[in-house]
Amino acid sequence: MKKYLLCMLLIGGLLTACKKENTFTTSNTPAMEMVDSSGSELKYYGTLSNGPFGSAMGRVKIYLKDGTYRLVLDSFSVNNGPDLHVYLSKEIQPLNFIDLGKLKSVSGTQVYNIPGMPDFTQFKYALIHCQQYDHLFGNANLQ
Repeated sequence: MKKYLLCMLLIGGLLTACKKENTFTTSNTPAMEMVDSSGSELKYYGTLSNGPFGSAMGRVKIYLKDGTYRLVLDSFSVNNGPDLHVYLSKEIQPLNFIDLGKLKSVSGTQVYNIPGMPDFTQFKYALIHCQQYDHLFGNANLQ
């Protein structure tokens, strides 16, 4: 009986150890956040382009409302990755950037609050960037 239990525990451990883990941390469920555009002023916009490590599509819009900037990803989609974040950056390959947080979903409309009052003559790129591996998935030049 002890050998049987030991065998069952060993087989059970092997079966659970062989499960493939999901390395993607971003949701595949499309985001459908509502954009409150009443009283908002569209300040900057750009169209996402593919990065060397992913395909990104959609529009990036920066709105100002009540002294707060918000970045909106609209008609958005990107390949999934392990640690995708949304950045405002001074460069396409981020060295000087503001991390707006983890990407909420690989598709759909998403809204991110921008802390402070960044100088958009310097922070002129919106990026979808894998923080863990320093890989650029997509970028938009804000105008």
